[in-house]
Amino acid sequence: MIDNPARIGEKERMHHLAQINIARFRLPSAHPANADFMNALDEVNAVAEAQEGFIWRLKGEGDNAIDLRPYPDPQVAVNMSLWRDLDALAAFVYRNPAHWAIMRRRREWFAHMDVYLALWWVEAGRIPRVEDGKAAIETLTRLGPTPAAFTFKTPFPPPGEGRVRPVLDACA
Repeated sequence: MIDNPARIGEKERMHHLAQINIARFRLPSAHPANADFMNALDEVNAVAEAQEGFIWRLKGEGDNAIDLRPYPDPQVAVNMSLWRDLDALAAFVYRNPAHWAIMRRRREWFAHMDVYLALWWVEAGRIPRVEDGKAAIETLTRLGPTPAAFTFKTPFPPPGEGRVRPVLDACA
C-alpha cells in the first residue's frame, strides 16, 4: 500500500533506492526485554515518513512490519523502505536522533548477523516486494557488494548514472 502516491512519481529521478534490513530478536518480540524497541516503532516510523526523500515503507497489520514473517524463523524481523536516493536514506539512518537512539541499543534486542542490510535501485514508480529484498540480502551474502545489492560502505550508482560517494556505516 502506498501512503503518498505523489511521492512515488518524482519525475526528476529514473530510479529510487530500496532498502531492506533484517534482524533476529534474541527473545520473542513480545518479551518485556524488547519493550523499549517495540514502543519506539511508531515514533521512528513517523519520523521516517516525515524525512525528506522518503517514499514508502513496508507495513503489516500493526502499521509496521514487525508482524510480517517472510523468513521461516519467527524471530527474524524485516523492515523495507524506498527513498529518493542514498543521501536521503543516509540522513535518516545516521543523522536522525530518534533513529540513532534505537540503533545505539540494537545489540540489546538483536543477535549479530553478518549481512543484515541491503540496498538496491528500482525504477521510479515501482514498489519493491519482500521477495526482492530477500533476494538482495542473499545476493549480498553470496557475492558481496554489486550493483544488484550493496551497502552504505560500498554503494553503487543508479543504472546509467555516474559515481556515488560511500556513506560510512557508523552502525557496523
